[in-house]
Amino acid sequence: MDLSFSPEEIAFRDEVRAFIRDNLPADIRAKAGRVAHFDKADVVAWHRILDARGWAASHWPREHGGPGFSPVQRYIFMEEMLRAPTPEPLSFNINMVGPVVYTFGSDAQKARFLPRIRSLDWWFCQGFSEPGAGSDLAALRTSARREGDEYIVNGQKIWTSTAHVADWMFCLVRTDAAAKKQEGISFLLIDMRTPGITVRPIITIDGAHHTNEVFLDDVRVPLANRIGEENKGWDYAKFLLGNERTGIARVGLSQGRVSRAVSLACGIEGLDGSLTDDQGFRRRVIDLEIELKALEITALRIIDRQRRRNDGRPDPASSVLKLRGAETQQASAQLLLDAAGRLGAPLDADLAALGGGFAEAQGAAAIHLGARAATIYGGSSEIQKNIIAKGILGL
Repeated sequence: MDLSFSPEEIAFRDEVRAFIRDNLPADIRAKAGRVAHFDKADVVAWHRILDARGWAASHWPREHGGPGFSPVQRYIFMEEMLRAPTPEPLSFNINMVGPVVYTFGSDAQKARFLPRIRSLDWWFCQGFSEPGAGSDLAALRTSARREGDEYIVNGQKIWTSTAHVADWMFCLVRTDAAAKKQEGISFLLIDMRTPGITVRPIITIDGAHHTNEVFLDDVRVPLANRIGEENKGWDYAKFLLGNERTGIARVGLSQGRVSRAVSLACGIEGLDGSLTDDQGFRRRVIDLEIELKALEITALRIIDRQRRRNDGRPDPASSVLKLRGAETQQASAQLLLDAAGRLGAPLDADLAALGGGFAEAQGAAAIHLGARAATIYGGSSEIQKNIIAKGILGL
């Protein structure tokens, strides 16, 4: 297998790099790599710049408003944005709910939702996890009772990222309480302005308000907002999660952190020169670079296999990318924090104005703390190991 990029793919990579260099707004560029989460205004601004170029929905086929990238082009595109880094096109819209709508939705739903999902006119959040249904998602208890041409939804969702700024939520609900766990679940699109929805913030260890609890009390949802068949939502959720995990290695993100750590280390003087002269630090950098190269090759192998198989089914090997990708994200964030030292400790971004190295080290602690969740969200490492054992090793 030839894993090197073709001349055409190298030209595309150069085109993406040039576009980012020439079009990423200066105020967003100043935050790049120094914040754990870009705010909504930054994400929307960059998303719409990409949409004007036709690149916002990079995973979508042309017939649904995407650029029709090849699998390798999609990989290159995302890794270049992560490496920069730029705000990512909103994953909830582009990688998750969008493909579910154009694969399983009705023509009317496609016409209504897809243009607004692609343009980010409607910001979606994900209503999957519940207090008693995280890794065991099929244990969810949020109910939807059918009444005329509406569902009456009651329940609670948790760890709902960006719910406090979202316009819509794609949500798994139980529509048949008597069915087996994986059955009796439906997939609804819920307008967040609907009466009965309460959003409460969860402030995470990095000091950010990114996640939330969402309470649904007699929330009325039109039947027209159900995607696909009633009680078939588990199938759509598995399809969605397969799409989510395919691009979750995030090699470029970790590479960018390693590069920033090395840059910081060059300016830190020790007893025997800069930190980059320290053999222990150099060994950590080399080990991470080797790990990232192996992860990149693995991602390309999986892409090649999916391209040859071409059946649209999720590949259990994507769990390898999620597992190892999350671990390298944590290792690169730790390296960055260690290189920043005490200057990277403050969580308050306003301290960057103090100078004295705070600006260069800004965000290191928040990025490190935020990375602790990488082995939990998108399916915990334990779940990924189970998928690998069953789907790949046949255990």
